[in-house]
Amino acid sequence: MQYFLVKSEPFKYSWEQFNKDGRTFWDGVRNYQARNNIKAMKEGDLVLFYHSNEGKEVVGVAKVVKEFYQDPTTDDERWVVVDLAPVETLKKSVTLETIKADEQLQDIALVRQGRLSVMPLKSEEFDRILALGNE
Repeated sequence: MQYFLVKSEPFKYSWEQFNKDGRTFWDGVRNYQARNNIKAMKEGDLVLFYHSNEGKEVVGVAKVVKEFYQDPTTDDERWVVVDLAPVETLKKSVTLETIKADEQLQDIALVRQGRLSVMPLKSEEFDRILALGNE
């Protein structure tokens, strides 16, 4: 089992819309590091859903339901997507401020590489954010 975090601006694609849809392909990634992280995702891996720009908070957990394939929004074969499905909404969102203040999360990619839209997480980081969101 691997763990990841994906970012979405809520006005473009929110956690609420994701739950209504029940499943989506994760597109629009145009950064090679983020693309490589998508390629590393396996079916069943868990993914934290982060609202970027507005809110700046982890709001839910999703899972990978289909491994990477060609991004249907472009003919450029360099870009890929995965299919994600929502699993659960956190009892309370975990803000970037809370993450930055937590000693256990000092090395998290969200803090070190703030602009990266798809990033791997260590199991301890994933578990800690879940614990913070379910207090």
